[in-house]
Amino acid sequence: MPQKVRIALDAMGGDVGASVIIPGAAVSLSRHPDTEFLLFGDSALIEAQLARHPAMKAASRVVHTDVAVGNDDKPSQALRRGRKTSSMWLAIDAVKKGDADVAVSAGNTGALMAMGRFCLRMLPGIDRPALAAIWPTARGESVVLDLGATIGGDAQHLVALSVMGSAMASVLFNLERPTVGLLNIGVEEMKGHEEIREAAELLRAMKLPQLDYIGFVEGDGIGKGAADVIVTEGFSGNIALKTAEGTARQITEFLRSAMASSWRSRIGYLFAKNAFRALRDKLDPSRSNGSLLLGLNGIVVKSHGGTDAEGFAYAVDVGYEMVRYDLLTKINQMLHREQEAVS
Repeated sequence: MPQKVRIALDAMGGDVGASVIIPGAAVSLSRHPDTEFLLFGDSALIEAQLARHPAMKAASRVVHTDVAVGNDDKPSQALRRGRKTSSMWLAIDAVKKGDADVAVSAGNTGALMAMGRFCLRMLPGIDRPALAAIWPTARGESVVLDLGATIGGDAQHLVALSVMGSAMASVLFNLERPTVGLLNIGVEEMKGHEEIREAAELLRAMKLPQLDYIGFVEGDGIGKGAADVIVTEGFSGNIALKTAEGTARQITEFLRSAMASSWRSRIGYLFAKNAFRALRDKLDPSRSNGSLLLGLNGIVVKSHGGTDAEGFAYAVDVGYEMVRYDLLTKINQMLHREQEAVS
């Protein structure tokens, strides 16, 4: 029987904490029964939720702490106040100690990144972490990074992001050689900042066997699914993410208003409701929930803070898959090949 995947949960992270995190983890457990959980947080709140989910209770161990990282805490404040005592820190530290294979939190992104970097350190050859997420596209799904972990980056940083994103895509999408594109203001080789053009030259020259570099991708190419992996630095990546999320909400509101505008529209909705339901599910951010902090010497998954139980379950699923298919080993192997290509 395969070894179980051990998942550490920050049970006090997110907008509402245990009342979403425990039911969400229970949903994921039903899909992946070979999972064990370490739950860090207020034991009274956690136990109250576990009482409603017997299978989850049987698969869990609770570690009490009443210290939580606030959603508005600055990373430096979170490190100073919550280091070694907060539910977020304890979940990450469980990965460092080998008590868990992955940590999942819906808490403060900046604090999670700072604690992850401080506690787990970076992989050899990686200077800064990156936030990578699954992005729904017209072709299916793509991995997009960096979505805001760090701002800016030179050509070597963009190459490292390409390598790590490829490893993630190979695990998630079962691809031997994912396609990779660099986000740019045009597809022509002379366009874009110097570091983007230099990264493109490096990727072409290296001819890395684990990825297929296809060139520059414009903003509309993200939604089209122009590549399995789309790479950019954190400033533009975060703007792209927030723009897409806002557009999805806008389209949903437009559709809702249009369907309620007349009795004919309401009748039309009855005939087309299955199609509208499919569109709603495609635009639902909870179904793409679960971003990875890539570059850390350990696996850490960030969930949306305001997600529901089903959305949190998707984040736990991502963590499970990254462990089960040995993401860190894949990244290390790819980084080693990249360094050999450079030398």
